[in-house]
This record gives sequence, structure tokens and C-alpha cells, in this order.
Amino acid sequence: MPSAAPDPTSDAKSLVLPFADQLDVAAAARLWVETQQAAHAGRDRALVFDLAAVTGCDTSGATLLLEAERSHGGTTTIIGANDGVAAVIALVRTATIAPKAPQAVPETDWRELPRAAIAAIGDELAFAGEVVVALIRVPARHRMLRMEDLLRAADEAGVKAIPLVLLLGALIGLILAFQSLVPMRRFGADIYVANLVSLSLMRELGPLLTAMVLAGRSGSAFAAEIGTMKINQELDALNTMGVDTVTMLVLPRLLAVMFVMPVLTVLMDFAGLFGMTMVLTGFGIPPIVVSHQVAAAVVPLDFTGGLFKASLFGAAVAAIGCRSGLATGVGPRAVGQAATRAVVGGIVATVVLDGALAVLFNRLGW
Repeated sequence: MPSAAPDPTSDAKSLVLPFADQLDVAAAARLWVETQQAAHAGRDRALVFDLAAVTGCDTSGATLLLEAERSHGGTTTIIGANDGVAAVIALVRTATIAPKAPQAVPETDWRELPRAAIAAIGDELAFAGEVVVALIRVPARHRMLRMEDLLRAADEAGVKAIPLVLLLGALIGLILAFQSLVPMRRFGADIYVANLVSLSLMRELGPLLTAMVLAGRSGSAFAAEIGTMKINQELDALNTMGVDTVTMLVLPRLLAVMFVMPVLTVLMDFAGLFGMTMVLTGFGIPPIVVSHQVAAAVVPLDFTGGLFKASLFGAAVAAIGCRSGLATGVGPRAVGQAATRAVVGGIVATVVLDGALAVLFNRLGW
């Protein structure tokens, strides 16, 4: 038989809610609103549940009483409950999870930033050391450096990037030539636009822009590939089998990018020269004059220096991409965060490295 509705009796100090018969799921559904309202209204007095007439109780009935306790928020007492009813109420009370208190947002300890920066630099240097050691050990572990992996990485990073490099190079050459030609014509120096643009492309913009294209395409791809392998515990499996993950996963990508970067840079340079020639021809400067100016302005050291930069930029981008993949965390956003770190880190490293090389070349008289 379902429980009867509680008939509250009260005095100045307490509010008594008596229950009878069965406190089951049907009774809890019927009495829920009335019980909560009565408990909330009597918050200024002690709440007493009189269960002397209750013959049985399930978890729903016990939840009804415990929620009424929460609504009341003050002192509550259960009287008259038999052993079975008391045991069910005690069981539900222990199983109920109290809401967690909101955690305070930790304040940033600025004193820890230098220590964290030093630790991060140490990790990067350790990874660089692992790569160098793996390169030294390649002759002894040549079977781990699979040629098919190297060729696949060269195809992904090099061959498939050619259309984008050609398009970007032509547009950059066109824009540079047009933006330089308009002001220089005022001084009758429009013929020297070819010198300016060709030197800019060969020494700086060609390697730099190619490296940024590579960071956006291949750096993020390397991080995503290796990061997915780490999340799927494939790296753990390789380590368990005694396979050096740096030799097997990092070196093929690193060497492939170092080989294809000079080729992509040459394509970027010539595409830029083509775009520049189109603009200058449109302004009445013959292509033969443009080629003569380029040949007079660019010396072999400018060209080879740009290719040297390109190889270093490619190595930095590939290493940072692979490092970001190996450092991938856990969770649904981990791979995306690793790819973001690879792109941003590759671009920043390229710019910093370019500045350092510019100072070095200047000191060497190049």
C-alpha cells in the first residue's frame, strides 16, 4: 500500500513530518513536491521525520527524505524507523555524492616562469641531442631508417607542395616588383627594381617563405601523425620492442625535408623572378634587360647562401613538428594543440634563425 501524505505537526522548536505504509518509488513521486515545500518552509525549526508507521522503504523513498534534508538545510532527525528502513536510508546517504566545492583558480606564480622556461629549453636541447646521436648511429642502424618512409615524407613535403610554392612565389615577385616600381620610377631608377627583388628573393624571402609554407603544411602534418600514434599507444609498442622512435620516425622526415627544401626554394626564387619579369615587362622594360640586371646583381654566394638557409630552416621546421608530435598529451584536443605548436614554433624558429644567420653572414662579409 502506498505511503500516506505527510501531515506536518509542529511546535515552536520542531517540524514533524510523519509517514506511513510504503516509502517506495510511487510514494516518492506523489509526495516529492509537498515534502520539499514543507521542509523548505520549516527551515527556522528542527526537522523530524516520523517513520514509526513506515513498513518498507526503497532507494527512491530514502532519496525523498535526503532531498528534504537538503531543502531544509538545518538540523534533521529520523525517529521510529525499523532496522530495514534505517539500513536503506543509511546506504543511500553513503552513496550520495556531495557537490564539489568550486575550486579556486590558481594564481600565476611569476617566479616559476624562469624555471619553467629553463625546463622547456632543457627538453628541447635533450631532443636535439637525441636527433644528433641518432644521426651518428645511422650507419650502424641503417635498417631502422627505412627508405620508403624517407621517400614518402619527401613526396608529402616536397612534390605535393610544388604548386603552392610556385603560386606563392609568382605572387610575391609580382607584388614586390609592383610596389617597388611605382616609387622608384619617380627617381628614374625603375631598372633597379630587378636588382632589388632578385636579391630579396635569393637571400631572404625565398628561403623564408618556403619555410613558412613548409611549417603550415608539413610541420603540422608531422605533429598530427606522430601525435596520433602516441595517443593510440603505437609509440609505447615500438619502445617495448626496442625500436628507437627517433631513428624510425623523426630522421626520415628530418632528412627528407632537408633535401627538398633547397629544391622548393629554387622553385620559389624562379617563380618570383617570373612574376617580377611580368610586371616589369608590362611597364616597358624588356625581359632581356631584366635578366641582365638580375645576373649583374646576384652573385653565386647569394644563391648558395639562400639554399644553405633553406636547409637549416627545413631542419628546424621538421624537428619542431616531430617534437610536438612526440610531446602530444591526452584528450580530444591533444592532436590539434600539437599541430598548432608545430606551426607556431616552426614559424618563430625560422624567423629567429633567419635573424641569427643574417648577423652571421654580415660578420663574415657575405
